[in-house]
Amino acid sequence: MTVRELLTEMKDTSEVIIDLAYASLMYNSSTMAEKVRGLEDDMDDLKFATRYKVLLSSRTREDARQLSGILEVASAADRISDAASDIVSLLRFPPEKRPFITEMLSEADEKIRMIKISSDSSMVGNTIGRLQIEASTGCKIIAIKNRRGWTYDPEDEMKLRANDVIIVRGTDDGADLLVEYAAGRKEWEFEEIVPDDVIEDEAEEDLQNEEELSEEIRGEGDEE
Repeated sequence: MTVRELLTEMKDTSEVIIDLAYASLMYNSSTMAEKVRGLEDDMDDLKFATRYKVLLSSRTREDARQLSGILEVASAADRISDAASDIVSLLRFPPEKRPFITEMLSEADEKIRMIKISSDSSMVGNTIGRLQIEASTGCKIIAIKNRRGWTYDPEDEMKLRANDVIIVRGTDDGADLLVEYAAGRKEWEFEEIVPDDVIEDEAEEDLQNEEELSEEIRGEGDEE
């Protein structure tokens, strides 16, 4: 992996790890907490790989000065993962001893919600990418639980099944809309896929119209 790819991976992982940390507290899930600790180990490996790449690339003092910012970014992402591990450590206290967590999360613009997909839902049998859930509702799927267990930060190719439980992060309005889809009370509105040949024909027609308009404008200038 390149340094850029490593930093991108660290950024994406840091977002997932924080979401999972708060979700583990909200739903008192030791399984999610364990995943957070595993991701923290992954972040340590990514930070080491980034430092190694940067050191290999640094040949002069000026190189070191310019590349130091990359190390700062990597260290910041790593500190986020450490903070997430501290968050899940609160699981050792019973829920009634940490009411401030629920209060704090309830005031956030984006909240963590758990939603079950009904067998009547039009989401069933479709992939996350096909549904474009985040674009359609503003909710990002953090994790999915099905008969095989938990899947964290699922890929777009993953299909949703009846009785799957999804944990999402999003606004109240977006989550409420997703609940309607998941319960089968609202039919999913799929975006119409336009064939490539139609797109090409429309682009060619637009270009032709643009050329004709340019000719008209030039003609008006000649008349003057």
